[in-house]
Amino acid sequence: MPSQLSIYNGSLSILGERKLAALDENREPRYKLDAIWDNDLIDRVLHMGQWNFAQRTVQLQPSPDITPAFGYQYAFGKPDDFIRTMLVCYDEYYNNPITRYSDQANFIYTDADPIYFGYVSNDDQFGANLSLWPPNFTEMVEHYMAYKVGPRIAGLDVSDKRLARDWKMWLAEAKAVDAMEDPAKFAPQGGWARSRRGFRSGTDDRGNRSQLIG
Repeated sequence: MPSQLSIYNGSLSILGERKLAALDENREPRYKLDAIWDNDLIDRVLHMGQWNFAQRTVQLQPSPDITPAFGYQYAFGKPDDFIRTMLVCYDEYYNNPITRYSDQANFIYTDADPIYFGYVSNDDQFGANLSLWPPNFTEMVEHYMAYKVGPRIAGLDVSDKRLARDWKMWLAEAKAVDAMEDPAKFAPQGGWARSRRGFRSGTDDRGNRSQLIG
């Protein structure tokens, strides 16, 4: 299971630096890594993808304090642990995506009520829980920290271009592996089909939809 110390040491290994014995060790690299970590590192790496391990799903009701003057009828406030949008759907099974909505600042605007919202979360039980981080994601974070901290460590002779290339390579791999964890998805139904079945399809789906996607 990754920890803050193991991630620090993974980054130092990439840079060819000696590992830390503890998070309070009095060494320059630790202070530099602390500066990167404390600058919202977890939020920044979670924002890099639609990570399944960090996904949280909730039902949202329209905000009673906001009435749009035009356009969509309802405004839905995003949760406090929101990082980025993954899914906006009519139903709790996430089979019927809402395609007509606007994602603006802290709100989702649409004509549906309620909505079912899937998002990347930085909650301690979701994206900020290091025990949930997959190996490829952890490796990407270590390379990202190495890329960010390498130029800051005095006397360290590393190529910024190499560090950037390696980080982006691990980011692509982490996204690819994460995408393989997604279940098979059906193509969205049209309005006529949804009206016949009702928006709240889910347990009654007997596998008769043949248009698999993803």
